[in-house]
Amino acid sequence: MRPIRIPALPPRLQTGSNNNVLFLSRARARSHDQDWTNLGGDSLNSQELFVVLPLPPSINHQYATVNGRRVLSSKGRHYKSAVGKHLSAIIHQSPHRADFFEGLGTHGLSLSIRFYFKTALRRDLDGGLKITQDAICQAINLNDNRITEIHLHKDMDATRPRMECTLALHRPSNT
Repeated sequence: MRPIRIPALPPRLQTGSNNNVLFLSRARARSHDQDWTNLGGDSLNSQELFVVLPLPPSINHQYATVNGRRVLSSKGRHYKSAVGKHLSAIIHQSPHRADFFEGLGTHGLSLSIRFYFKTALRRDLDGGLKITQDAICQAINLNDNRITEIHLHKDMDATRPRMECTLALHRPSNT
């Protein structure tokens, strides 16, 4: 009989009273922290918000099933929260925030997202759209149904995967 090789076992927390039962710790959860360093280029002017963000979790990691319902996973919630904090800092620092928010009430909106993936075949182009759209809109207290135009682009950058998002005022709305 060949032995089974297990590369690593989780650390042992304690043994039962008869030393026959092992209680193992849960495998460490992978960090939700994403690399927000060296993204740069964020800006807000009276006509558009431009932000560079880390890639969102893949669609397989965005949602979980709880009691038969699909809900946003902890990774998805953390990503949306981090985007919100990042956008709040950008908006707070911009002298154009009042003009931009005034335009939000009177103009239609265009969202353009350019994804930079490590490879061409790892991720779908549309897998990060909804969570990104929701995160940006939630951060600026905007209903995402106000977006009337969406542009998605897929490029490769093996050394610096990211996405570049532009939310722009594009024409006066009819409402």
